[in-house]
Amino acid sequence: MKTFFVVNPKSANGATGKRWAELAATIGRTLSDFGVEFTKGSMDAMHIARHAIKDGYECIVAVGGDGTINEVVNGFFENGKAINPQAALGVLPRGTGGDFRKTFDWDLDSGAAIRRLQTPDTRPFDVGLVEYRAHDGSTQQRYFANICSFGVSGLVDEEVNRTSKAFGGTISFMLGSLKALSKYDDQAISIRFDDAEPENLKITTLSVANGKFFGGGMKVAPEADVSDGIFDVTVWQGYGLKDFVIKSKGVYSGAHVKWNGTRCLKAKKVVAESSERVLIDCDGEQPGTLPCTMTILPGAIRLKV
Repeated sequence: MKTFFVVNPKSANGATGKRWAELAATIGRTLSDFGVEFTKGSMDAMHIARHAIKDGYECIVAVGGDGTINEVVNGFFENGKAINPQAALGVLPRGTGGDFRKTFDWDLDSGAAIRRLQTPDTRPFDVGLVEYRAHDGSTQQRYFANICSFGVSGLVDEEVNRTSKAFGGTISFMLGSLKALSKYDDQAISIRFDDAEPENLKITTLSVANGKFFGGGMKVAPEADVSDGIFDVTVWQGYGLKDFVIKSKGVYSGAHVKWNGTRCLKAKKVVAESSERVLIDCDGEQPGTLPCTMTILPGAIRLKV
């Protein structure tokens, strides 16, 4: 496939930019002809990916972390539809959290990632779309590859993104979770799943999952499948700092789904609103607040596997 690399040089705490010449040489021994461009700022990866697809590239590789993957996926779409539904997303993992890659048991081995790009193998890949209130009060839309959630998870994003992430994804998100939970109380929301009647809930976090992991390795949706055409929804209620400290092992293993404070269900559309300021987490970024509507787009693009 005609391949283009969208490189976030700041990923892996700047190591990606410093090592790119070495990585490019390795890629060149496998792929004789490829395009490449570095990002310089927020949402650059989206614009670069979009232009590359319009230029006829069939595989767009996100070189970076979950944020870079999210931006690249957004570049696959324009005016509410996929530019080329047969175009494939490739991933060369270089990020801090690495929640997207964990769903597929991919590690940070660049050689393994490059070998995946050699093969013709792709699979249908579902994409989520969230409409939400941005911080300036406007209504915005964003596609997501992995998980969109709200509640304490949005507050965790704020805490994590204030740090350098020098300790790596798992520790950074764990520390962010501890800080966020120390000042968070469950928030009241109104939620509707598909065509069911609205429910009034108080939530710690509600996640709408395409992939399995968020928050630096928390296995929030153990049964999620990126190709099944439906979201796995997990609702956490009544959890506080003490629960996270005592029970965190179960959050990372997926055992939390059996706890009294966890509810799991499936839905293709989730609509939520609140009179409180409830922060959204979208693939590890914090773009705005409720109200929001999340919709799944089954098999919207392909994924290089």
